[in-house]
Amino acid sequence: MRDSPIASGVLLAAASAISFGVTTPLIARLGAQVGPLTIAALLYAGAALLSIVMRPFVARSGRALTRAALPRLFLIALFGAALAPTLLAWGLLRAGATSSSLVLNFEAVFTVLLARIVYGEHVGRRVAIAAFVMLVGGALVGLDAARAWQTVPIAGLAAVLAATASWAMDNTVTRGLAEEEPSDVVAAKGGLGAAVTACLALVLGEPAPTRWAVLGLLVCGATGYGLSLRLYLLAQRRIGAVRTSSVFATGPFVGAALAWMLGDRHAGPATALGAIAFGVGVYLHLTERHSHVHVHAPVEHEHMHRHDDGHHEHVHEPAFAGEHSHPHRHERTVHEHGHAPDIHHSHRH
Repeated sequence: MRDSPIASGVLLAAASAISFGVTTPLIARLGAQVGPLTIAALLYAGAALLSIVMRPFVARSGRALTRAALPRLFLIALFGAALAPTLLAWGLLRAGATSSSLVLNFEAVFTVLLARIVYGEHVGRRVAIAAFVMLVGGALVGLDAARAWQTVPIAGLAAVLAATASWAMDNTVTRGLAEEEPSDVVAAKGGLGAAVTACLALVLGEPAPTRWAVLGLLVCGATGYGLSLRLYLLAQRRIGAVRTSSVFATGPFVGAALAWMLGDRHAGPATALGAIAFGVGVYLHLTERHSHVHVHAPVEHEHMHRHDDGHHEHVHEPAFAGEHSHPHRHERTVHEHGHAPDIHHSHRH
């Protein structure tokens, strides 16, 4: 795992996807009589609570948040913790869990485009083909929705699609916080998002949820949003926004399968073909290999690192082994090896 940051990043992203995917059909059931803003507030309250409770038991794996991170935190709270889950909750109640789960794969497509535009992350032929295949898969899911117009309103799927665009913006902005302590980021994002949506729910007079709905949605938030976001941040740190979002696209398959087992039978032949298309897209991403001669310019920065990763050869007095964080300097280096767009490989192509 330490020798292959790509492999470790892929596994972290897959774990994040599963944590998120299993909660989608459960949220649809638990939130049947709950307003979308209330659902969003409870989900991110659960995420923040988990982060706060687990903080004494989890070793810190990033630098502390500073005032400079506040603009990014407000943006990810707005897009990822307020707007996106509200749209998802509204769409789930109208479109069903199976179709909605698969439409969530568009988050990967939008993230690929935004990460390319904002960070210049490498998008080669394989990644471009994968994004196109996933786009076709989403269109096939839409065909099933049109076929079942009476039971799966297009408006619901449109809301879920808008949620994926909002989460893609969240993913792109969050990339700049991947080196910060994940617990701090989750707590800040969850707390801000929960506060905003809870206030709006009260102002708009959404009905109060039952005790069981509150408990269930808090648990879904802790696992599908708190734990998932922590794993997602650690994955972004290793393999960047494009590849993390691509692996994360496996999560909706888990949600769709669970929804089907729970009795949601809206999916038809076109949805099955769409699922296959998404699977092909994810496979193309996961099997990508990227290696070429590249230059590391001199730089001073701080982040979690080890001294056996081929990029950190500075000396400590006394000697130190293991993962740690402190300000350090890199001299100019030219070499070739397999890599992903982590903090040391954000070069343009």
